[in-house]
Amino acid sequence: MNRIDQRFSELKQQGRRALIPFITAGDPAPRYTVTFMHALVEAGADIIELGVPFSDPMADGPVIQKACERALAAGTRLVDLLDMVAEFRRSDTATPVVLMGYLNPVERIGYRAFAEQAARAGVDGVLMVDMPPEEADELAPLLKEQGVAAIFLVAPTTSRERAATICAQGQGYLYYVSLKGVTGSATLNAVDVAEHLAPLRALTTLPLCVGFGIRDGATAAEVAKVADGVIAGSALVSRIADNTATPEAIPDALKAVLGDMRRAMDAATAPASADAPR
Repeated sequence: MNRIDQRFSELKQQGRRALIPFITAGDPAPRYTVTFMHALVEAGADIIELGVPFSDPMADGPVIQKACERALAAGTRLVDLLDMVAEFRRSDTATPVVLMGYLNPVERIGYRAFAEQAARAGVDGVLMVDMPPEEADELAPLLKEQGVAAIFLVAPTTSRERAATICAQGQGYLYYVSLKGVTGSATLNAVDVAEHLAPLRALTTLPLCVGFGIRDGATAAEVAKVADGVIAGSALVSRIADNTATPEAIPDALKAVLGDMRRAMDAATAPASADAPR
């Protein structure tokens, strides 16, 4: 069983929601990323999304755009990310790791080589923002062959017909984009999120995880009441940006933000109620 599936199975038995932090690999320099990953796990991360630095991250706002710039300036490449995951796996064989990014760096390596190298490093899922299911017919089968989940995005504007296609092809979990816009933009509305998730549950048994707009423990708790997972990115990446001059302080800064979310989520969803997400 893929580590992602195993983790969600465990969380379901515990009546808990997944906390999924995102950081940009190589920010502020490649040598720090694995330490940051372990800090996130210590603070309560269930799955880690590791951003692949790219020069034109069109779905991301200024916070993550600048993180990509810092990582690229430090010389971070996709092959370095795979080395980071392999190093992380030497002491953590349980926490799922998902690579999130854009297709260009993958295309430079080659789809088959990437799928094989990702699996060998210990990657559990891949989410390429600019690879919708309709254009995943080459990479997705290669990932599946290697036991790596192809994860897709669903937006508030996605039609029911297209959502059905995405649900049919998705693996691991569905990433529901809670806002119209880029990462780090407006504040989400949990009631609106719940209304959009309800019809998706009729289309799939995949866990529904919500990202964009998760800023603190309060917003994480509200989303945890209606979703199977909470994805937080800009709130963490901004802490890295605040401490680039003193990177040794970053692990504690990340723990403070993520720990607040973990505690708030657990408090908001325990004990599990009869209408909790499955």
